Amino acid sequence: MNNTEFTQPSHCSDEEWSLRVRLAQCYHLVDWFGWTEAIFNHISARLPGPAHHYLVNPFGLNYTEVTPQNLLKVDLHGKKLEPSEYDGNPAGFALHSAVHGARDDIQCLIHTHTTPISAIVQKKAGFGHHDFYGAQLHGRVGYHTFEGITLFDDEKQRMIQSLGDKHILVLRNHGIAVGESSIEKTLFLLWTVQRAAENQCAAGALGGEDNPLPEDISVKCADLTAMLIRESGFADKFFKAMVRKMSAERGLIW
Repeated sequence: MNNTEFTQPSHCSDEEWSLRVRLAQCYHLVDWFGWTEAIFNHISARLPGPAHHYLVNPFGLNYTEVTPQNLLKVDLHGKKLEPSEYDGNPAGFALHSAVHGARDDIQCLIHTHTTPISAIVQKKAGFGHHDFYGAQLHGRVGYHTFEGITLFDDEKQRMIQSLGDKHILVLRNHGIAVGESSIEKTLFLLWTVQRAAENQCAAGALGGEDNPLPEDISVKCADLTAMLIRESGFADKFFKAMVRKMSAERGLIW
C-alpha cells in the first residue's frame, strides 16, 4: 500500500472514505487469515443512505490488491455507479443484493468457503454447539438448500427466507455468509464461525465420545457473544489489533 492508493478523491465523502479504508483492510485480513478462495468470494459494505448501494471487490484481483480506491460502488442490480476498469463477480450480486436490500441491520456481508466451513456445510447436521465456539452460534444460523451458483434473481427471496432474522447463513454444500451491523462486527463473527468449523472438524476426526453441552449453556454462551459483538467495543478492538499485527508483518501503511 502506498500514499497514491490512500488519496481520498474529492467527490468521496469522509464517511464513504472511512468505509472504503476499513473494507479494504477487511479484504487484506481475510487473506492474512488464510480464508481466501483465489480471486473468488466477496465482501460487501453498504453505503449510507436509502438507496441500498454498496461497495464490493473488483473481480479478478487478489484480496491483497484491493484498495480503498478500486472498490466498486454498485446498486442492488450489480450495476456500477462510478466508472471502473473492473467489473464485479456476477456470482456475488444475487447474494449481496438480496441481503442489503432486505436487512437494514446488516451493513457488511462476508462470503467464504474455507475447507473446514465447506466440510461442515456439506454435513446434514450442519454446525454443532458442543465446543466453545460452536456454542456461540446456537440459534444464530439459518440454512439454505443448494441451488447451484447464486446467479439468479429468483433465488434472492428464498435466501432471505432461509436467513430469517439471523446473521449467519449456511449455503448448504457450498459455503457461508455472515453479516452484521459493521465491518468490524462481521469479521469477528466470521472468525467465530471459522473457529467453530475448525474445532468441529478436528473433534470429528478423533476417536472417543464427545462431552455434550447442555442446551441452556449453549444458549447463554450465544446470547453473551451476541451482546459482546453488538453492544460493546469488543469487535472493534479485535479488528484494530488484527490490522496492526497484519500491517506490521506485511509492511503495510494504512
